[in-house]
Amino acid sequence: MAACRRVQLLLLLMSVVVSVCVSQAPKANLNGNDVIPAQMKNHGQGQAPNAGNPAAPAAGASQPRRITGWKLAEEEACREDLTRLCPKHTWNNNLAVLECLQDRKEDTEIASDCNHLLWNYKLNLTTDPKFESVAVEVCKSTITEIKECAEEERGKGYLVSCLVDHRANITEYQCHQYITKMTAIIFSDYRLICGFMGKCREDVNALHCGSISTGEKDIHSQGEVISCLERALVLELEERENRYEIKEECKKAILRVAELSSDDFHLDRYLYFSCREDRERFCENTQAGEGRVYKCLFNHKFEESMSEKCREALTTRQKLIAQDYKVSYSLAKACKVDLRKYRCNVDNLPRAREARLSYLLLCLESAVHRGRVVSGECQGEMLDYRRMLMEDYSLSPEIVLNCRGEIDHHCSGLHRKGRTLHCLMRLGRGEKNSLGATCQQALQTLIQETDPGSDYRIDRALNEACESVMQTACKHIRTGDPMILSCLMEHLYTEKMVEDCEHRLLELQYFISRDWKLDPILYRKCQGDAVRLCHTHGWNETSEVMPPGAVFSCLYRHAYRTEEQGRRLSRDCKAEVQRILHQRALDVKLDPMLQERCMTDLGKWCSEKTEAGQELECLQDHLEDLISDCRDVVGNLTELESEDIQIEALLMRACEPVIQAYCHEVADNQIDTGDLMECLIQSKHQKEMNEKCMVGVTHFQLVQMKDFRFSYKFKMACKEDVLKLCPNIKKKVDVVICLSTTVRNDTLQDVKDQRVSVKCRKQLRVEELEMSEDIRLEPELYDSCKQDIGKYCHNVPYGNAQVIECLKESKKQLTQRCHQRVFKLQETEMVDPELDYTLMRVCKQMIKRFCGDADTKNMLQCLKQNKNSELMDPKCKQMITKRQITQNTDYRLNPVLRKACKADIPKFCQNILNKATDGSELEGQVISCLKLKYADQRLSPDCEDQIRVILQESALDYRLDPQLHMHCMEEITSLCAEEAAAQEQTGQVEECLKVNLLKIKQDTCKKEVLNILKESKADIFVDPVLHTACALDIKHHCAAIPPGRGRQMSCLMEALEDKRVRLQPECKKRLQDRIEMWSYAAKVAPAEGFSDLAMQVMVSPSKNYILLMIALCVSMLFVVGLLCGRLTKRLTQEQKDR
Repeated sequence: MAACRRVQLLLLLMSVVVSVCVSQAPKANLNGNDVIPAQMKNHGQGQAPNAGNPAAPAAGASQPRRITGWKLAEEEACREDLTRLCPKHTWNNNLAVLECLQDRKEDTEIASDCNHLLWNYKLNLTTDPKFESVAVEVCKSTITEIKECAEEERGKGYLVSCLVDHRANITEYQCHQYITKMTAIIFSDYRLICGFMGKCREDVNALHCGSISTGEKDIHSQGEVISCLERALVLELEERENRYEIKEECKKAILRVAELSSDDFHLDRYLYFSCREDRERFCENTQAGEGRVYKCLFNHKFEESMSEKCREALTTRQKLIAQDYKVSYSLAKACKVDLRKYRCNVDNLPRAREARLSYLLLCLESAVHRGRVVSGECQGEMLDYRRMLMEDYSLSPEIVLNCRGEIDHHCSGLHRKGRTLHCLMRLGRGEKNSLGATCQQALQTLIQETDPGSDYRIDRALNEACESVMQTACKHIRTGDPMILSCLMEHLYTEKMVEDCEHRLLELQYFISRDWKLDPILYRKCQGDAVRLCHTHGWNETSEVMPPGAVFSCLYRHAYRTEEQGRRLSRDCKAEVQRILHQRALDVKLDPMLQERCMTDLGKWCSEKTEAGQELECLQDHLEDLISDCRDVVGNLTELESEDIQIEALLMRACEPVIQAYCHEVADNQIDTGDLMECLIQSKHQKEMNEKCMVGVTHFQLVQMKDFRFSYKFKMACKEDVLKLCPNIKKKVDVVICLSTTVRNDTLQDVKDQRVSVKCRKQLRVEELEMSEDIRLEPELYDSCKQDIGKYCHNVPYGNAQVIECLKESKKQLTQRCHQRVFKLQETEMVDPELDYTLMRVCKQMIKRFCGDADTKNMLQCLKQNKNSELMDPKCKQMITKRQITQNTDYRLNPVLRKACKADIPKFCQNILNKATDGSELEGQVISCLKLKYADQRLSPDCEDQIRVILQESALDYRLDPQLHMHCMEEITSLCAEEAAAQEQTGQVEECLKVNLLKIKQDTCKKEVLNILKESKADIFVDPVLHTACALDIKHHCAAIPPGRGRQMSCLMEALEDKRVRLQPECKKRLQDRIEMWSYAAKVAPAEGFSDLAMQVMVSPSKNYILLMIALCVSMLFVVGLLCGRLTKRLTQEQKDR
């Protein structure tokens, strides 16, 4: 070992040897009574011993006289002080007397002559050549056990120095007592420590720490000299203003003294006297030795009753420990083996980087995180000192140096219990980020050194703030488990969370989130993946290519790769990555990249978003307005959420009842792939759905509309189709329109190989159905109708297609732009009824009952056919009627009719089509036109069948006849109010209008009623009242006659005229009424043309008579022609042949 160190240790250990031998050695008087100062006789006469410098007394007393039985208690200079201060049983032992007098209380003084006598005595003890021989005798077995000491050369003091070095390993009681006693003597005066005064003379004088002349300072001031130097060293390390730079050799001497006094707090004289009362108050039962009293006092440092002087002394010692871990006896001893095992220290460089506490913690923490075995005792010591660093910022010179301005301006007066560090953390995560870059980096480094993520107890401020939450929400987790922090995060913004805990937790998580290694569970599970996929280094190593903040981004990119995309994370690592993503979703500031790139946009668009967890939603709402970098980050996160919506922790918390009731199976899957969100959308209107969950799910649906990539299932199913058929289209709604248009065109053209793949068509259907539920999911419709929604539907809630239904009901009042959009929507829904959300919701059970096997395209047709069934639900029946009314307003809304009459419509109703405009209804004009042609029996068979159905339906319910409803509303109100108010429409309103035909004043209404009468001649089914009255007669007399073209009506008329046939009274009465109505109709509405006239004749009750008269007229004309032809002029043959 180095010579300088040998000399320092030599005198210390020699003094220790004497004290132990005092009580144990059989061959020497080890009570100290055989060693007296060389000038004792002169001293007794008032002459002071020569102690002007350390060399002089050594020279003058190198051969001390042995006076067997000499006692300090008998010296006149100390007799009075001894009698006053020391118990009588100690008087016969010089070492006991010495210990008593030098450990006296501060408020007691001893005579100057006694003080000098004691110092001269101690100096002679430390220079007595017998000490090595005494040490050999007292520590014989210890020297044999310690190989290094046994090999030391004798006679030069190296043996005793070696024993001091290894005193922590000494188990022999006599030897240990010897060293302990003598060390206490040496440390009572810095001048007795060999070499210290020579190395620090200039620094002591420059700093005015005290005089090096004997007698100018009393015995208590000697510890203050070292304390003064220690404080100056700390100030230098913190780079304070007006600091003094201590010489390097003195720095080493100061730290060496601190190290040598680490096991027993009595050896730090300044701290001993500063904390004597506090030790009695807080650590009365703590046994001295092995640094136990130090640790006890450290733990009570911030108690209110701790004296300020003791607190300052403890802080200074803690700062020295931060510079050299060996200053902590317990830490150095507990971790000695582990430090060597993992190469964390360099013994010969006590002030090198490897000696700093921070390096030791990082090195050993790295070993723990790598899964290496570090002794429990060492980990316990590390925990204590990590807590110490988190508790007092001043122990970290980098924090003091780099955060001085921030502390002075924002965090003054918060020194205790880690409050200053949390104040700085709060500034770091604040809106304006008031921390400087160097201060932020210093904080990040400190968090890594203390590693509070591995044990929440390290952060005292967090521990105290969250104690109640942990006892209620996290009581099932073992104390000190790293999962406690995750548990607290899971309960963030819940009823169990308290405000103070919330703040402390987010402040700490802000810094943990910026280095993936600070989450111990994540690091343990993902270490191998990070090395394999992200090329990371060791736990306490950094890389410019892959900084700590970028590693997690790399991990989560690989977490959601498919097998086809290549390298993926292990299952355990992916689970941890998902856990971290869930936590980050709670606060946008926990995502470093998002906060960095979106800081401007957060301030611009989301400054009013005060609710927790709302920032990301705000950014998603303003996605198109964000700057490019921010838009990319938000887009990537949204795309990730679409694959795993469980990342949205707040949404999952709000939707828990729905998930448990309807989606628990998909929620339990480790791989989500969008199934859970799809389930939540489908369950939006279940009774378990609450408002928060509904709002969250709808918001995510709205966000998905901005980019088709935000719908994971749709993206994966249709990615190739979009690239091929809809390139350069980004918005989801546009992509859906593009693909659905392609599908429709291929279907209409009967293309054998459709261009859109099967899996895409299937998912496209899901997207279309989801979009139909909320008008906001169809941006073009929503934007076109915003004004109308505010005017006519402002009290109608979104969702369940209620706003869309409101607009349909208010269609006539809508603005032209909105009206056109609603018409287009209705046209689409009629072609594909499954997209009619309201119809499918209201008639869900009826569809299962009546139309389970029906094609979705024919769903409405099926419902209409079963509308009048006794088992039909009234609400569904009402909804079917609404859709029928809509269909009858325009033939384009009835795809079956449109297809059946595609040739008839342009043939007979072209004049109406010429007036038509896109997006506006024809108010039933085309259908009315076709009805008239039906009455004339001029329609094609397919078209005739469809018109017959419409006639039959509208005959029962006047509302299904738009022209009648529009032109006769006033008459219906005045003449047929009672019939119109009936809950069930059975054709009574039409019958009322027919009966009151003469009372109708408006020509347009009268014309519509006459048209009804005309139509009823063509088919008795069109006249429900007559059909009901004559049902039995039709069965008896006209059963063999097929319906249509007026055949059954003619049959009844013939039966009425036939005297042999006896009709039912009600049928007979109704038929007679109809004949009168038809006669009146013929008078009021004469034939408009020859074809109309012919039709009237054919359907007239006097058809036979009229036809007979026409035949007679034609016959008479023929006969007249024959008879009168010969009366004309005859021509000659020549004229004919010419």
